Amino acid sequence: MVQQTSATDPAPGRRPELVPDPDAEAARIAVVRRYDILDTPPDGAFDRVAAMAARLFDVPVATVTIVDTDRIWFKAAHGLEGVTEIGRDPGLCGSAILRDETLVIPDTLQDPVAADNPLVAGEMGVRFYAAAPITTPDGHRLGTVNVLDTRPRSITEEDAATLADLAAIVLDEMELRLSALRALRDEQARRESERRHAEAERARAEAERAAREKAEEDKAAIAAFASTLQRTLLPPALPVVPGLELACHYRTASAQDVGGDFYDVFSLGDRWAFFLGDVCGKGPEAATVTALARHTLRAAAQINADPLTVLSALNTMLLTDVTAGRRFCTVLFGLLEPRKDGGFTVTVASGGHPPAYHLRPDASDAVWVRAVRPEGGMLVGAFPQAHFAQATFSLTAGESLFLYTDGLIEARTAEGAMLGDNGLTGFLHQRTRPVTAPSLVEDSITLLASLPDGAGDDVALLALSVPHPDTAPDGGIAATAHTAAAPEHFGQE
Repeated sequence: MVQQTSATDPAPGRRPELVPDPDAEAARIAVVRRYDILDTPPDGAFDRVAAMAARLFDVPVATVTIVDTDRIWFKAAHGLEGVTEIGRDPGLCGSAILRDETLVIPDTLQDPVAADNPLVAGEMGVRFYAAAPITTPDGHRLGTVNVLDTRPRSITEEDAATLADLAAIVLDEMELRLSALRALRDEQARRESERRHAEAERARAEAERAAREKAEEDKAAIAAFASTLQRTLLPPALPVVPGLELACHYRTASAQDVGGDFYDVFSLGDRWAFFLGDVCGKGPEAATVTALARHTLRAAAQINADPLTVLSALNTMLLTDVTAGRRFCTVLFGLLEPRKDGGFTVTVASGGHPPAYHLRPDASDAVWVRAVRPEGGMLVGAFPQAHFAQATFSLTAGESLFLYTDGLIEARTAEGAMLGDNGLTGFLHQRTRPVTAPSLVEDSITLLASLPDGAGDDVALLALSVPHPDTAPDGGIAATAHTAAAPEHFGQE
Protein backbone atom coordinates (compact mmCIF):
# COMPACT_ATOMS: atom_id res chain seq x y z
CA MET A 1 0.00 0.00 0.00
CA VAL A 2 1.18 3.54 -0.75
CA GLN A 3 0.46 6.46 1.62
CA GLN A 4 0.34 9.56 -0.62
CA THR A 5 -0.27 13.11 0.67
CA SER A 6 -1.75 16.14 -1.04
CA ALA A 7 -3.07 19.58 -0.17
CA THR A 8 -6.70 18.45 -0.57
CA ASP A 9 -6.43 15.16 1.27
CA PRO A 10 -7.56 15.72 4.89
CA ALA A 11 -5.90 12.52 6.15
CA PRO A 12 -2.36 13.60 5.21
CA GLY A 13 -3.11 17.02 6.68
CA ARG A 14 -3.44 15.34 10.08
CA ARG A 15 0.01 13.68 9.87
CA PRO A 16 1.40 15.87 12.72
CA GLU A 17 -1.01 14.05 15.06
CA LEU A 18 0.98 10.79 14.61
CA VAL A 19 3.16 10.61 17.71
CA PRO A 20 5.23 7.55 18.63
CA ASP A 21 3.95 5.54 21.56
CA PRO A 22 6.66 5.96 24.25
CA ASP A 23 6.85 2.25 25.05
CA ALA A 24 6.90 1.26 21.37
CA GLU A 25 9.55 3.90 20.63
CA ALA A 26 11.73 2.66 23.49
CA ALA A 27 11.48 -0.90 22.16
CA ARG A 28 12.30 0.31 18.63
CA ILE A 29 15.40 2.19 19.82
CA ALA A 30 16.53 -0.93 21.68
CA VAL A 31 16.32 -2.88 18.41
CA VAL A 32 18.28 -0.15 16.59
CA ARG A 33 21.01 -0.48 19.24
CA ARG A 34 20.96 -4.26 18.85
CA TYR A 35 21.95 -3.98 15.18
CA ASP A 36 24.95 -1.80 16.21
CA ILE A 37 24.83 0.13 12.93
CA LEU A 38 24.73 3.79 13.99
CA ASP A 39 27.90 5.80 13.20
CA THR A 40 29.53 2.90 11.35
CA PRO A 41 31.77 3.58 8.31
CA PRO A 42 30.39 3.53 4.75
CA ASP A 43 29.45 0.07 3.49
CA GLY A 44 29.38 -0.90 -0.18
CA ALA A 45 26.23 -3.04 0.17
CA PHE A 46 24.15 -0.12 1.47
CA ASP A 47 25.76 2.33 -0.97
CA ARG A 48 24.71 0.01 -3.82
CA VAL A 49 21.10 0.03 -2.61
CA ALA A 50 21.06 3.85 -2.57
CA ALA A 51 22.67 4.00 -6.01
CA MET A 52 20.25 1.41 -7.38
CA ALA A 53 17.27 3.35 -5.96
CA ALA A 54 18.50 6.54 -7.63
CA ARG A 55 18.85 4.74 -10.99
CA LEU A 56 15.55 2.86 -10.78
CA PHE A 57 13.54 5.99 -9.93
CA ASP A 58 15.64 8.46 -11.97
CA VAL A 59 16.09 10.85 -9.03
CA PRO A 60 19.14 12.89 -8.01
CA VAL A 61 19.09 11.80 -4.35
CA ALA A 62 18.49 8.45 -2.65
CA THR A 63 19.34 7.56 0.94
CA VAL A 64 19.33 4.72 3.44
CA THR A 65 18.61 6.15 6.90
CA ILE A 66 18.38 4.92 10.49
CA VAL A 67 16.12 6.91 12.83
CA ASP A 68 17.78 7.51 16.22
CA THR A 69 16.21 9.12 19.30
CA ASP A 70 16.86 12.69 18.14
CA ARG A 71 18.44 12.44 14.69
CA ILE A 72 18.18 10.91 11.26
CA TRP A 73 21.50 9.18 10.48
CA PHE A 74 22.46 8.42 6.88
CA LYS A 75 23.97 4.96 6.40
CA ALA A 76 24.14 5.66 2.65
CA ALA A 77 23.48 8.89 0.76
CA HIS A 78 23.63 8.93 -3.05
CA GLY A 79 23.72 12.49 -4.40
CA LEU A 80 23.85 14.09 -0.93
CA GLU A 81 27.54 14.72 -0.38
CA GLY A 82 28.85 15.87 3.00
CA VAL A 83 25.66 15.17 4.97
CA THR A 84 25.80 12.40 7.58
CA GLU A 85 22.80 13.26 9.76
CA ILE A 86 19.99 15.76 10.32
CA GLY A 87 17.68 16.48 13.23
CA ARG A 88 14.68 14.25 13.69
CA ASP A 89 12.13 17.10 13.99
CA PRO A 90 10.64 18.24 11.75
CA GLY A 91 11.44 14.99 9.97
CA LEU A 92 10.46 13.19 6.81
CA CYS A 93 12.01 9.87 7.85
CA GLY A 94 10.81 10.29 11.42
CA SER A 95 7.29 10.59 10.08
CA ALA A 96 7.71 7.74 7.58
CA ILE A 97 8.62 5.16 10.26
CA LEU A 98 5.27 5.73 11.97
CA ARG A 99 3.55 3.97 9.03
CA ASP A 100 3.62 0.40 7.81
CA GLU A 101 3.19 1.37 4.16
CA THR A 102 5.40 3.28 1.77
CA LEU A 103 4.99 7.05 2.28
CA VAL A 104 4.82 9.20 -0.87
CA ILE A 105 4.69 13.03 -0.80
CA PRO A 106 4.19 14.21 -4.41
CA ASP A 107 4.73 17.90 -3.49
CA THR A 108 6.50 18.65 -0.21
CA LEU A 109 5.44 22.31 -0.22
CA GLN A 110 1.84 21.16 0.10
CA ASP A 111 2.61 18.90 3.06
CA PRO A 112 2.30 20.43 6.59
CA VAL A 113 5.26 18.48 8.03
CA ALA A 114 7.55 18.23 5.01
CA ALA A 115 7.39 21.95 4.20
CA ASP A 116 9.51 22.81 7.28
CA ASN A 117 12.14 20.13 6.72
CA PRO A 118 15.68 21.53 6.11
CA LEU A 119 16.01 19.53 2.89
CA VAL A 120 12.76 21.14 1.63
CA ALA A 121 13.00 24.67 2.98
CA GLY A 122 16.78 24.86 2.61
CA GLU A 123 19.13 25.27 -0.29
CA MET A 124 18.50 21.82 -1.75
CA GLY A 125 14.78 22.50 -2.29
CA VAL A 126 13.38 18.94 -2.24
CA ARG A 127 9.89 18.85 -3.79
CA PHE A 128 9.22 15.10 -3.97
CA TYR A 129 9.79 12.47 -1.28
CA ALA A 130 9.05 8.76 -1.03
CA ALA A 131 10.17 6.38 1.71
CA ALA A 132 9.74 2.67 2.46
CA PRO A 133 10.29 1.62 6.09
CA ILE A 134 13.06 -0.87 6.95
CA THR A 135 10.96 -3.22 9.06
CA THR A 136 12.23 -6.12 11.17
CA PRO A 137 10.35 -9.45 11.25
CA ASP A 138 8.90 -8.49 14.65
CA GLY A 139 7.52 -5.21 13.29
CA HIS A 140 10.05 -2.59 14.42
CA ARG A 141 10.72 0.11 11.82
CA LEU A 142 14.42 0.99 12.07
CA GLY A 143 14.65 3.58 9.32
CA THR A 144 13.83 4.10 5.66
CA VAL A 145 15.00 3.80 2.07
CA ASN A 146 14.21 7.17 0.47
CA VAL A 147 14.15 8.76 -2.97
CA LEU A 148 14.05 12.57 -3.36
CA ASP A 149 13.66 14.93 -6.30
CA THR A 150 13.75 18.67 -6.76
CA ARG A 151 10.51 18.65 -8.73
CA PRO A 152 7.00 17.44 -7.80
CA ARG A 153 6.12 13.99 -9.16
CA SER A 154 4.22 10.82 -8.35
CA ILE A 155 4.98 7.09 -8.52
CA THR A 156 2.94 3.96 -9.21
CA GLU A 157 1.99 1.12 -6.88
CA GLU A 158 4.63 -1.02 -8.65
CA ASP A 159 7.26 1.66 -7.98
CA ALA A 160 6.27 1.67 -4.31
CA ALA A 161 6.60 -2.11 -4.20
CA THR A 162 10.10 -1.83 -5.71
CA LEU A 163 11.07 0.70 -3.03
CA ALA A 164 9.73 -1.70 -0.38
CA ASP A 165 11.85 -4.50 -1.92
CA LEU A 166 14.95 -2.32 -1.62
CA ALA A 167 14.12 -1.71 2.06
CA ALA A 168 13.85 -5.49 2.52
CA ILE A 169 17.28 -5.93 0.89
CA VAL A 170 18.70 -3.39 3.38
CA LEU A 171 17.26 -5.40 6.28
CA ASP A 172 18.78 -8.59 4.80
CA GLU A 173 22.19 -6.87 4.69
CA MET A 174 21.76 -5.68 8.29
CA GLU A 175 20.90 -9.22 9.40
CA LEU A 176 23.97 -10.62 7.63
CA ARG A 177 26.13 -7.92 9.18
CA LEU A 178 24.72 -8.64 12.66
CA SER A 179 25.35 -12.37 12.23
CA ALA A 180 28.92 -11.68 11.12
CA LEU A 181 29.53 -9.39 14.14
CA ARG A 182 28.21 -12.02 16.53
CA ALA A 183 30.30 -14.72 14.90
CA LEU A 184 33.39 -12.50 15.11
CA ARG A 185 32.82 -11.72 18.79
CA ASP A 186 32.19 -15.37 19.59
CA GLU A 187 35.34 -16.32 17.71
CA GLN A 188 37.38 -13.70 19.56
CA ALA A 189 36.04 -14.88 22.90
CA ARG A 190 36.74 -18.51 22.00
CA ARG A 191 40.32 -17.74 20.93
CA GLU A 192 41.00 -15.79 24.12
CA SER A 193 39.67 -18.64 26.22
CA GLU A 194 41.87 -21.13 24.38
CA ARG A 195 44.90 -18.88 24.77
CA ARG A 196 44.46 -18.70 28.55
CA HIS A 197 43.91 -22.44 28.68
CA ALA A 198 47.10 -23.10 26.67
CA GLU A 199 49.13 -20.83 28.95
CA ALA A 200 47.80 -22.64 32.03
CA GLU A 201 48.23 -26.17 30.76
CA ARG A 202 51.59 -25.83 28.93
CA ALA A 203 51.81 -29.52 28.28
CA ARG A 204 52.79 -30.32 24.71
CA ALA A 205 50.45 -33.29 24.46
CA GLU A 206 47.49 -31.21 25.59
CA ALA A 207 48.47 -28.40 23.22
CA GLU A 208 48.62 -30.82 20.29
CA ARG A 209 45.23 -32.30 21.20
CA ALA A 210 43.71 -28.83 21.48
CA ALA A 211 45.19 -27.87 18.11
CA ARG A 212 43.67 -30.93 16.44
CA GLU A 213 40.28 -30.23 17.96
CA LYS A 214 40.46 -26.60 16.86
CA ALA A 215 41.28 -27.63 13.31
CA GLU A 216 38.21 -29.87 13.22
CA GLU A 217 36.04 -27.14 14.71
CA ASP A 218 37.30 -24.59 12.19
CA LYS A 219 36.62 -27.00 9.33
CA ALA A 220 33.07 -27.56 10.53
CA ALA A 221 32.56 -23.82 11.11
CA ILE A 222 33.76 -23.00 7.58
CA ALA A 223 31.46 -25.64 6.10
CA ALA A 224 28.51 -24.40 8.16
CA PHE A 225 29.18 -20.77 7.23
CA ALA A 226 29.47 -21.65 3.53
CA SER A 227 26.21 -23.61 3.69
CA THR A 228 24.43 -20.76 5.50
CA LEU A 229 25.72 -18.17 3.02
CA GLN A 230 24.72 -20.35 0.07
CA ARG A 231 21.16 -20.63 1.39
CA THR A 232 20.91 -16.82 1.50
CA LEU A 233 21.81 -16.69 -2.22
CA LEU A 234 19.11 -19.14 -3.37
CA PRO A 235 15.33 -19.01 -3.02
CA PRO A 236 14.24 -21.08 0.02
CA ALA A 237 11.57 -22.93 -2.02
CA LEU A 238 10.05 -22.85 -5.48
CA PRO A 239 6.69 -21.06 -5.74
CA VAL A 240 3.42 -22.70 -6.73
CA VAL A 241 2.67 -21.80 -10.37
CA PRO A 242 -0.85 -22.79 -11.51
CA GLY A 243 -0.75 -25.30 -14.35
CA LEU A 244 2.99 -25.96 -14.01
CA GLU A 245 5.24 -28.41 -12.22
CA LEU A 246 8.64 -27.18 -11.01
CA ALA A 247 11.68 -29.03 -9.72
CA CYS A 248 15.20 -27.95 -8.83
CA HIS A 249 18.48 -29.31 -7.52
CA TYR A 250 21.66 -27.63 -6.32
CA ARG A 251 24.99 -28.98 -5.10
CA THR A 252 28.37 -27.30 -4.66
CA ALA A 253 31.56 -29.06 -5.64
CA SER A 254 33.27 -28.29 -2.32
CA ALA A 255 32.07 -27.83 1.24
CA GLN A 256 34.58 -24.98 1.68
CA ASP A 257 33.59 -22.99 -1.43
CA VAL A 258 30.46 -20.91 -1.83
CA GLY A 259 29.10 -21.76 -5.26
CA GLY A 260 28.51 -19.30 -8.05
CA ASP A 261 25.36 -20.91 -9.54
CA PHE A 262 21.97 -19.29 -8.97
CA TYR A 263 18.33 -19.68 -10.03
CA ASP A 264 14.89 -18.30 -9.20
CA VAL A 265 11.21 -18.41 -10.21
CA PHE A 266 8.97 -15.48 -9.24
CA SER A 267 5.67 -13.80 -10.09
CA LEU A 268 5.21 -10.69 -12.23
CA GLY A 269 1.47 -10.43 -11.70
CA ASP A 270 -0.19 -12.17 -14.66
CA ARG A 271 3.13 -13.68 -15.80
CA TRP A 272 6.00 -15.60 -14.25
CA ALA A 273 9.74 -15.09 -14.64
CA PHE A 274 12.55 -17.58 -14.19
CA PHE A 275 16.31 -17.54 -14.50
CA LEU A 276 19.34 -19.75 -14.02
CA GLY A 277 22.96 -18.65 -14.21
CA ASP A 278 26.57 -19.30 -13.34
CA VAL A 279 29.10 -16.73 -12.06
CA CYS A 280 32.73 -17.13 -13.09
CA GLY A 281 34.72 -18.50 -10.16
CA LYS A 282 33.88 -19.45 -6.57
CA GLY A 283 34.29 -18.14 -3.05
CA PRO A 284 33.28 -14.82 -1.43
CA GLU A 285 33.92 -12.74 -4.58
CA ALA A 286 31.69 -14.97 -6.69
CA ALA A 287 29.08 -14.95 -3.92
CA THR A 288 29.01 -11.15 -4.05
CA VAL A 289 28.30 -11.26 -7.78
CA THR A 290 25.74 -14.03 -7.29
CA ALA A 291 23.78 -11.89 -4.83
CA LEU A 292 24.12 -8.81 -7.05
CA ALA A 293 22.95 -10.73 -10.14
CA ARG A 294 19.94 -12.28 -8.42
CA HIS A 295 18.74 -8.99 -6.88
CA THR A 296 19.35 -7.08 -10.14
CA LEU A 297 17.45 -9.60 -12.28
CA ARG A 298 14.48 -9.49 -9.91
CA ALA A 299 14.46 -5.68 -9.63
CA ALA A 300 14.95 -5.11 -13.38
CA ALA A 301 12.12 -7.52 -14.25
CA GLN A 302 9.71 -5.55 -12.05
CA ILE A 303 10.42 -2.43 -14.15
CA ASN A 304 10.57 -3.96 -17.63
CA ALA A 305 10.14 -7.73 -17.97
CA ASP A 306 11.42 -7.95 -21.55
CA PRO A 307 14.15 -10.63 -21.28
CA LEU A 308 16.63 -8.77 -23.48
CA THR A 309 16.15 -5.59 -21.44
CA VAL A 310 16.61 -7.50 -18.19
CA LEU A 311 19.91 -9.03 -19.35
CA SER A 312 21.12 -5.62 -20.55
CA ALA A 313 20.37 -4.15 -17.12
CA LEU A 314 22.41 -6.91 -15.45
CA ASN A 315 25.24 -6.38 -17.95
CA THR A 316 25.37 -2.67 -17.09
CA MET A 317 25.27 -3.37 -13.35
CA LEU A 318 28.15 -5.88 -13.47
CA LEU A 319 30.28 -3.49 -15.53
CA THR A 320 29.67 -0.46 -13.31
CA ASP A 321 29.52 -1.94 -9.81
CA VAL A 322 33.06 -1.98 -8.40
CA THR A 323 32.26 -4.86 -6.05
CA ALA A 324 31.68 -7.15 -9.04
CA GLY A 325 35.46 -7.20 -9.51
CA ARG A 326 35.33 -7.59 -13.32
CA ARG A 327 33.57 -10.94 -12.95
CA PHE A 328 31.07 -12.06 -15.57
CA CYS A 329 28.37 -14.69 -15.64
CA THR A 330 26.20 -16.71 -17.98
CA VAL A 331 22.41 -16.46 -17.64
CA LEU A 332 19.20 -17.78 -19.13
CA PHE A 333 16.25 -15.46 -18.32
CA GLY A 334 12.72 -16.39 -19.36
CA LEU A 335 9.07 -15.34 -19.18
CA LEU A 336 6.06 -17.65 -18.85
CA GLU A 337 2.75 -16.29 -20.17
CA PRO A 338 -0.30 -18.54 -19.56
CA ARG A 339 -2.24 -19.44 -22.72
CA LYS A 340 -6.02 -19.47 -22.80
CA ASP A 341 -5.99 -22.95 -24.36
CA GLY A 342 -3.63 -24.28 -21.67
CA GLY A 343 0.12 -24.34 -21.36
CA PHE A 344 2.40 -21.34 -21.65
CA THR A 345 4.13 -19.13 -24.18
CA VAL A 346 7.80 -19.12 -23.21
CA THR A 347 10.35 -16.46 -24.14
CA VAL A 348 13.95 -17.29 -23.19
CA ALA A 349 16.89 -14.89 -23.57
CA SER A 350 20.47 -16.16 -23.46
CA GLY A 351 23.51 -14.44 -22.03
CA GLY A 352 26.23 -16.92 -23.08
CA HIS A 353 24.68 -19.84 -21.18
CA PRO A 354 24.48 -23.47 -22.38
CA PRO A 355 21.21 -24.20 -24.19
CA ALA A 356 18.02 -25.18 -22.42
CA TYR A 357 16.19 -28.29 -23.68
CA HIS A 358 12.56 -28.47 -24.80
CA LEU A 359 11.27 -32.05 -24.42
CA ARG A 360 8.14 -34.08 -25.15
CA PRO A 361 7.36 -37.77 -25.77
CA ASP A 362 7.19 -38.79 -29.43
CA ALA A 363 5.18 -41.51 -31.16
CA SER A 364 7.97 -44.11 -30.81
CA ASP A 365 8.00 -43.91 -27.00
CA ALA A 366 11.31 -42.06 -27.17
CA VAL A 367 11.75 -38.41 -26.17
CA TRP A 368 11.75 -35.57 -28.69
CA VAL A 369 14.53 -33.18 -27.66
CA ARG A 370 15.18 -29.70 -29.04
CA ALA A 371 17.97 -27.41 -27.87
CA VAL A 372 16.74 -23.87 -27.16
CA ARG A 373 19.85 -22.00 -28.27
CA PRO A 374 19.20 -18.34 -29.25
CA GLU A 375 22.02 -17.40 -31.59
CA GLY A 376 24.40 -14.63 -30.55
CA GLY A 377 23.87 -14.41 -26.79
CA MET A 378 27.11 -13.05 -25.26
CA LEU A 379 28.51 -13.33 -21.72
CA VAL A 380 26.90 -10.97 -19.20
CA GLY A 381 29.26 -8.44 -17.62
CA ALA A 382 32.14 -8.95 -20.07
CA PHE A 383 31.51 -6.30 -22.76
CA PRO A 384 29.82 -2.86 -22.59
CA GLN A 385 28.01 -3.39 -25.91
CA ALA A 386 27.08 -7.03 -25.29
CA HIS A 387 24.41 -8.49 -27.58
CA PHE A 388 21.78 -10.88 -26.24
CA ALA A 389 19.37 -13.12 -28.13
CA GLN A 390 16.01 -14.70 -27.37
CA ALA A 391 13.63 -17.37 -28.63
CA THR A 392 9.87 -17.80 -28.19
CA PHE A 393 7.96 -21.09 -28.26
CA SER A 394 4.97 -22.87 -26.72
CA LEU A 395 5.14 -25.25 -23.74
CA THR A 396 2.02 -27.45 -23.85
CA ALA A 397 0.62 -30.44 -21.98
CA GLY A 398 3.16 -33.24 -21.58
CA GLU A 399 6.15 -30.99 -22.45
CA SER A 400 9.04 -29.84 -20.29
CA LEU A 401 11.83 -27.27 -20.28
CA PHE A 402 15.16 -28.28 -18.68
CA LEU A 403 17.84 -25.78 -17.59
CA TYR A 404 21.23 -26.55 -16.05
CA THR A 405 24.66 -25.10 -15.35
CA ASP A 406 27.83 -26.32 -17.04
CA GLY A 407 28.82 -28.50 -14.09
CA LEU A 408 26.44 -31.11 -15.56
CA ILE A 409 27.92 -31.27 -19.07
CA GLU A 410 31.51 -30.95 -17.82
CA ALA A 411 31.19 -34.07 -15.64
CA ARG A 412 33.42 -36.87 -16.97
CA THR A 413 32.34 -40.34 -18.06
CA ALA A 414 34.12 -43.63 -17.24
CA GLU A 415 36.22 -43.09 -20.40
CA GLY A 416 37.49 -39.75 -19.07
CA ALA A 417 35.64 -37.63 -21.65
CA MET A 418 33.28 -34.82 -20.69
CA LEU A 419 29.58 -35.62 -20.96
CA GLY A 420 29.15 -32.57 -23.21
CA ASP A 421 26.10 -31.35 -25.12
CA ASN A 422 25.91 -34.53 -27.22
CA GLY A 423 26.05 -36.78 -24.17
CA LEU A 424 23.33 -34.82 -22.38
CA THR A 425 21.14 -34.76 -25.51
CA GLY A 426 21.52 -38.52 -25.90
CA PHE A 427 20.71 -39.10 -22.25
CA LEU A 428 17.52 -37.01 -22.49
CA HIS A 429 16.48 -38.67 -25.76
CA GLN A 430 16.86 -42.22 -24.41
CA ARG A 431 14.96 -41.69 -21.14
CA THR A 432 12.00 -44.00 -20.58
CA ARG A 433 10.34 -42.22 -17.66
CA PRO A 434 7.62 -39.54 -18.16
CA VAL A 435 8.81 -36.12 -19.30
CA THR A 436 8.00 -34.28 -16.05
CA ALA A 437 10.00 -31.74 -14.09
CA PRO A 438 10.53 -34.00 -11.04
CA SER A 439 11.57 -37.03 -13.12
CA LEU A 440 13.99 -34.97 -15.26
CA VAL A 441 15.75 -33.63 -12.17
CA GLU A 442 15.76 -37.00 -10.41
CA ASP A 443 17.16 -38.80 -13.48
CA SER A 444 19.87 -36.14 -13.90
CA ILE A 445 20.91 -36.60 -10.26
CA THR A 446 21.07 -40.37 -10.88
CA LEU A 447 23.19 -39.77 -13.99
CA LEU A 448 25.72 -37.70 -12.04
CA ALA A 449 25.85 -40.30 -9.26
CA SER A 450 26.65 -42.99 -11.84
CA LEU A 451 29.74 -41.17 -13.15
CA PRO A 452 33.08 -42.16 -11.57
CA ASP A 453 33.88 -38.77 -10.08
CA GLY A 454 30.43 -37.20 -9.97
CA ALA A 455 30.67 -33.52 -10.93
CA GLY A 456 33.85 -31.52 -10.53
CA ASP A 457 31.99 -28.19 -10.52
CA ASP A 458 28.82 -26.76 -8.99
CA VAL A 459 25.61 -28.04 -10.54
CA ALA A 460 22.23 -26.28 -10.57
CA LEU A 461 19.18 -27.84 -12.26
CA LEU A 462 15.78 -26.26 -12.91
CA ALA A 463 12.94 -28.02 -14.74
CA LEU A 464 9.44 -26.83 -15.70
CA SER A 465 6.70 -29.06 -17.10
CA VAL A 466 3.03 -28.79 -18.07
CA PRO A 467 1.08 -31.84 -16.82
CA HIS A 468 -1.55 -33.57 -18.93
CA PRO A 469 -5.05 -32.48 -17.83
CA ASP A 470 -6.02 -36.11 -17.18
CA THR A 471 -3.27 -36.47 -14.56
CA ALA A 472 -4.84 -33.85 -12.29
CA PRO A 473 -7.84 -34.43 -9.95
CA ASP A 474 -11.25 -34.11 -11.67
CA GLY A 475 -9.59 -33.55 -15.02
CA GLY A 476 -8.00 -30.25 -13.98
CA ILE A 477 -4.33 -29.33 -13.83
CA ALA A 478 -3.08 -29.17 -10.27
CA ALA A 479 -0.90 -26.30 -9.14
CA THR A 480 2.12 -28.15 -7.78
CA ALA A 481 5.73 -27.42 -6.94
CA HIS A 482 8.46 -29.99 -6.31
CA THR A 483 11.94 -29.47 -4.94
CA ALA A 484 14.17 -32.42 -5.73
CA ALA A 485 16.90 -31.52 -3.26
CA ALA A 486 18.03 -28.70 -1.04
CA PRO A 487 21.49 -27.19 -1.61
CA GLU A 488 24.13 -29.76 -0.64
CA HIS A 489 27.68 -30.75 -1.54
CA PHE A 490 29.17 -33.39 -3.82
CA GLY A 491 31.21 -35.89 -1.94
CA GLN A 492 29.30 -35.35 1.33
CA GLU A 493 27.00 -37.82 3.03
